[in-house]
Amino acid sequence: LGSINLAKMVSLTNDKQTVDWDKLEKTVRTAMHFLDNVIDESKFPLDKITQLVQSNRKVGLGVMGWADMLIQLGIPYNSDEAINLANKVMKFILENGRLASAELAKVRGVFANWEKSIFKQTGQKLRNATITTIAPTGTISVLAGCSSGIEPLFAVSYIRNVMDNTELLETNKYFEELAKDREFYSDGLMRRIAKHGNIAGLEEIPADIKRVFVTAHDIDPTWHIRMQAVFQKHVDNAVSKTVNFAHDATTEDIERVYPVSYTHLRAHETV
Repeated sequence: LGSINLAKMVSLTNDKQTVDWDKLEKTVRTAMHFLDNVIDESKFPLDKITQLVQSNRKVGLGVMGWADMLIQLGIPYNSDEAINLANKVMKFILENGRLASAELAKVRGVFANWEKSIFKQTGQKLRNATITTIAPTGTISVLAGCSSGIEPLFAVSYIRNVMDNTELLETNKYFEELAKDREFYSDGLMRRIAKHGNIAGLEEIPADIKRVFVTAHDIDPTWHIRMQAVFQKHVDNAVSKTVNFAHDATTEDIERVYPVSYTHLRAHETV
């Protein structure tokens, strides 16, 4: 598994933040080369496992920092614009991942089970049986300082309790920068946000900022499902995604999500 930090795939062009497609392409190709090397360098407890892994050479290139990318671009997570961009970004990653795998196959050969695979039917010679996966990235996103997987922000500001019971105020860096630029930042406000978790009900925060800095519980479950479904369209393996509910959600609220999930996910089966 390997995850591209999408927060780093944004650049300033003509005074506007845009997706840096050239950088993303180079990152995908580098990541594919790296992940294919990892297969050969990895040690497994049983020979059968080694044989199976090396026969299929499956890799799972995914993403993290998706919410951070949207924030930098000024796009709300719960919007059609975000869904459309998700489709474009993940399709780009899968297509360039397969191109990189095909280039590796020319030098290193196809995976051993290629003759038994669906790629034999299409004639596409790849080094790796699978290319993409979206993992939770819980720990590595903390280390990278970005949002996890394809999840929205879980909070704009929050209190982190460390081992000696010291309270550390943690605020999303993009929100903090905007708050200071727009001159409504204060430590007291950040602590109030940390108490509530979101900014929806705070009058001193401009509406355009509230629109972009939505958190997991601000978002209707349908948007969570739509986001998962569009990413799954371009993922070979699986997608890790949480559908969040309010603490007072009813059985009926949860029941309502299942047919919606079935409809959306069937509509976007892996291609």
